[in-house]
Amino acid sequence: MPAEESGWGGSRLERDLELTDADFSRIRQLIYQRAGIVLAEHKREMVYSRLAKRMRHHGLTRFADYLARLERQPEAREWEAFTNALTTNLTAFFREAHHFPLLADHVGSRRDKVRIWCAASSTGEEPYSIAMTLMETLGSRATQAEVVATDIDTEALARARAGIYPLEQVCKLDESRTKRFFQRGKGAHRGFARIRPEVAAMIDFQPLNLLAPQWPVSGPFDAIFCRNTMIYFDKTTQKRILERFAPLLKPDGLLFAGHSESFSYITDAFRLRGQTVYVRTPGR
Repeated sequence: MPAEESGWGGSRLERDLELTDADFSRIRQLIYQRAGIVLAEHKREMVYSRLAKRMRHHGLTRFADYLARLERQPEAREWEAFTNALTTNLTAFFREAHHFPLLADHVGSRRDKVRIWCAASSTGEEPYSIAMTLMETLGSRATQAEVVATDIDTEALARARAGIYPLEQVCKLDESRTKRFFQRGKGAHRGFARIRPEVAAMIDFQPLNLLAPQWPVSGPFDAIFCRNTMIYFDKTTQKRILERFAPLLKPDGLLFAGHSESFSYITDAFRLRGQTVYVRTPGR
């Protein structure tokens, strides 16, 4: 039976919008210029599905028209939506769990104010995990600690500020943490849990593009978390960002990287301490 008659269609994906090779190339160039993100060739379907929503929102059928509109208006709000659409937000509470005991050991004996920067906070699970760790480690002193949480994706930041998560996601944590750090939703919020106000109060969420010439953050920090973000940048961009991180850390500050990231051969500003944790190179 021909594919069309079977009701399943052919093997080629049917599309109602036109994405040419030139359009895809231009999208890759624009997101690299705006956010430093390197889109691989195999991301074409992802690009189509994510930007198609913006196209339909504007009543457009050709990607070329959408891109032309963007380029005519370099300060338009649509650039924010374009960047948000092409940003990946894969995260979880206490992801790469071995980092959090290391953080606890690092700040446990501090008597001055503890400050942590989460440089790719996504939808909030990572900075909230950091805040929970500080509360468990510092006790009453945690009220003086600060977590600066930044991300380029403004939609993800809005979800992070709200601090509301599906209950099945929260219940993956141990029971003592769910009781201490979350409020279970009722009525219309049934099936969800919200971060308790005392945890949320520790975190300052801000939009930040790591490629921007000026960052709205200032050191010194006891630690910087920038995990599973550098993989989207080329080596030149990675080097530039890492060398801007270094002076924002305290002399003994820690830089936490993702499990698939290695900075040892990118810059001599940092040296590996172990388990994807880096320290500033002495004398730098």
